[in-house]
Amino acid sequence: GLVLGVYSSEKDDGAAQFTSAGDAFDRLVSGKLRALLSLCGPPLKKGKTRIFHGLHQDFPSVVVVGLGKKNAGINEQENWNEGKENIRTAVAVGCRQIQDLEIPCVEVDPCGDAQAAAEGAVLGLHEYNELKQKKKSVVTPLLHGSAESEAWQKGVIYAEGQNLARYLMEAPANYITPIKFAEHIEQKLRSFSNVKVHIRPESWITTQEMGAFLSVAKGSAEPPIFLEIHYSGGANTNDSPLVFVGKGVTFDSGGISLKPSSGMDAMRADMGGAATVCSAIVTAAALNLPLNIIGLAPLCENMPSGKANKPGDVVRAKNGKTIQVDNTDAEGRLLLADALCYAHNFNARAIVNAATLTGAMDVALGSAATGVFTNSSWLWTHLYKASILTGDRVWRMPLFEHYTKQVTDCPLADVSNIGKYSRAGGACTAAAFLKEFVTASHWAHLDIAGVMSNKDEVPYLRKGMAGRPTRTLVEFAAQLSQDSHN
Repeated sequence: GLVLGVYSSEKDDGAAQFTSAGDAFDRLVSGKLRALLSLCGPPLKKGKTRIFHGLHQDFPSVVVVGLGKKNAGINEQENWNEGKENIRTAVAVGCRQIQDLEIPCVEVDPCGDAQAAAEGAVLGLHEYNELKQKKKSVVTPLLHGSAESEAWQKGVIYAEGQNLARYLMEAPANYITPIKFAEHIEQKLRSFSNVKVHIRPESWITTQEMGAFLSVAKGSAEPPIFLEIHYSGGANTNDSPLVFVGKGVTFDSGGISLKPSSGMDAMRADMGGAATVCSAIVTAAALNLPLNIIGLAPLCENMPSGKANKPGDVVRAKNGKTIQVDNTDAEGRLLLADALCYAHNFNARAIVNAATLTGAMDVALGSAATGVFTNSSWLWTHLYKASILTGDRVWRMPLFEHYTKQVTDCPLADVSNIGKYSRAGGACTAAAFLKEFVTASHWAHLDIAGVMSNKDEVPYLRKGMAGRPTRTLVEFAAQLSQDSHN
């Protein structure tokens, strides 16, 4: 199979404008492709396709995909590079059509941006079918032509990183338990000599006095794990690392503050923060990025039992602060409180945490962008720049004192795990709670609850857990590795 791109015509004459690979193929078949394309209806709109069979013996099926306007570039309104997004979408659609024809191999036109094309192909074909007997046919996407092979390979690595996060999030909670999650990541990192993985057991968590994390874990029969990853890609192992922290609740029933049963199965993905940051580190290692990264993931389940946290209980975090657990379903912030305290041990350049933290985040932004709460404009700028390139967008949210007051005005303890006006600004009060456990001057909290899953909003991702914003985290780390100051 072959996927070729065509731009929408600037003029009204409707003549197709091929990419250079499209032009070359058209010459190879003596102009038949162009002739057929103009015969079979109006010019191709972006993201739409036409399939032609029997044009060339090497490629029995050729899918032509619409790339939209040539030189689309950055769209200021949309906060992304429209050209790159158009390529990702078009290539994904084309590859899926080849898959539907059960052709095992597809060559992909780089469309002028081989990295975006590779991302579209690899992300677009991914599907979780581990546990099904009947699986879709496997299609291997390859670069068409020899130019841009380095950029293509980079795109494949970026996309495979996101697909790893999708796999971990989609897998059932009885398959990805805290220990299985940690072992899966360890296995992915085994081949890298500059990576150390520590799988810390409950006894270690206890000696670290992570009382908030342990209070959530104790309700479940699954023992908690604290996963710690050290990637030493920097020229000097003593260089200040970038520290990633991810919420790793492998199943969230809500605990005693039980969630409604409808849709509770999706809470197998409540370890999305841990999945995306760990996948980003696996990807950074595969790209051999020249910086040091530390990944921290507190992993446990949140379950109701005779041992579980009860509403009103007070627990003590690693930094000594006491927390009133008014709602046991606001548990992610309890794990993160202790993990963020621990993150301060590493003299970090920046601490970035990711978590499917609040339903309120989904209400605020839906699945358009990850909400970023940060005390550092420098950090925000880097994350924002990275997201424009990846198309996996971020949007800055407020960390006002206004919200801090709502979590520190607490009857029994130093802080309450929900804001005193309960529903108002829920994503913001959750961020304000986390801020109580941060002293670092460059910290960002990414609330990824809204981007946890995909229905059809991101056209190059199939329905299911999205693994977002893994590529933005990777691109951010890549930019940071080039940026020596700070």
